[in-house]
Amino acid sequence: ALQLVAVMEVARRVLRQQGDEAPVLDNTDAVAAHFAPLVAGLDVEKFWILCLNRKNRLLKRVEISSGTASNSLVHPREVFREAIREGALALVCAHNHPSGDPSPSSADIQVTRQLREAAKTVGIDLLDHVILGQPSRDPAGLGHYSFRAAGLI
Repeated sequence: ALQLVAVMEVARRVLRQQGDEAPVLDNTDAVAAHFAPLVAGLDVEKFWILCLNRKNRLLKRVEISSGTASNSLVHPREVFREAIREGALALVCAHNHPSGDPSPSSADIQVTRQLREAAKTVGIDLLDHVILGQPSRDPAGLGHYSFRAAGLI
């Protein structure tokens, strides 16, 4: 019975990868565009991961946590548990700042360092950690912050 379940899961993932509907999320702008409808109007901080295949096509988006108006609790254990469960070879982490300012906090920087180290340990590429905000409240005018672009991943 377990073998049958495993075969069905592998077949499901192969079929999902073959479809052209799965977006390629290999840059910050694509990630920000993917999340734009989700974060509009949110008044609490949420943390998601995008589980990607070897071609950076989306396998699954998973909400890891939902916090308060000012923070979201996340631990590498939960992030990589979901990525491993989905068979991801790479992932992108993303969370929103309800204030609209995507500048990273010291907690954001610390979590990103932990995620970077955990990614090395489990052998899943951490492509980026993106903080989503609003262009009108972003000092850079982008509406998002990329840890990869900042050289922290």
